[in-house]
Amino acid sequence: MSHPGEQRRGWSFVAPALMWTLAFFVLPFVVMGTMSLATLEGRTLVWGLSLANYAELTEKAYLWRAIMVSLEITVTVTLVSVVLAYPLAWIIAFRVPARWQRLALLLAILPFWTSYVVRSYAWLLVLAREGVINQTMMTLGFISEPLTLANTRFATITGFVHFFVMLLTLTIYANLVQLSPNYRRAAMDLGASAFQTFRHVILPLTLPGIVTGAFLTFVLCIGDYVTPQILGGNTELTVPQVIMVQLGRRADFPLASALAIVLMAIVTLVYLLSARWLRLDRI
Repeated sequence: MSHPGEQRRGWSFVAPALMWTLAFFVLPFVVMGTMSLATLEGRTLVWGLSLANYAELTEKAYLWRAIMVSLEITVTVTLVSVVLAYPLAWIIAFRVPARWQRLALLLAILPFWTSYVVRSYAWLLVLAREGVINQTMMTLGFISEPLTLANTRFATITGFVHFFVMLLTLTIYANLVQLSPNYRRAAMDLGASAFQTFRHVILPLTLPGIVTGAFLTFVLCIGDYVTPQILGGNTELTVPQVIMVQLGRRADFPLASALAIVLMAIVTLVYLLSARWLRLDRI
């Protein structure tokens, strides 16, 4: 049995983390969950145990549409980012000389050095009707009139992908550089082609890095408010935007809380699926 003094010393180390978690996660979550069960009657907040706010999510088309738009954008961004990030990570890990890899990684994470808001507005200028893309395409004769690129879902996805490709590149690169070159040599000695080696050896061994990066991308993307607000132009509302509308214009805290709970439930479900897949993959 451990000595009482050692137990107190152990709790003294754990206590700050526990207090932080309770104060900034558990307590706010309990308050938000309780608020989601209240109702707003006119301007009066009525406390209770009502599921009316959750029922409203299915009854009002714009609320359900916001959830679907958020999921569609997030899944698209995650898939596109993985497809673009893997080749980039592969090139840095296996094609760039070791002495230049740090510089390559530094260049890859340069977007992180710029303000998130500034990056979004920069893309808004690039995609505008008088922006770089439209002007270049018109100069080359590909189009006769400017295309509507800004204030669209395409613009939102582009802004997201620009950021999350860098994040996924780092997670995938970290997995790739840990692989022993003996794996590839052994596979080729057994007659496997380069594609077969990648498909049956390299890709399965780097899937944990892909899944981890994809989950981080999913979490950050589905809860983001800034990029859809700036680049989307309110043509399609996502869940964070609808939450801000409920808070800022209607002061409907119960409905906003219910939307936030649904958003957290989606993230939790994706986490559980990712964790389960990683455990099964290691068996």
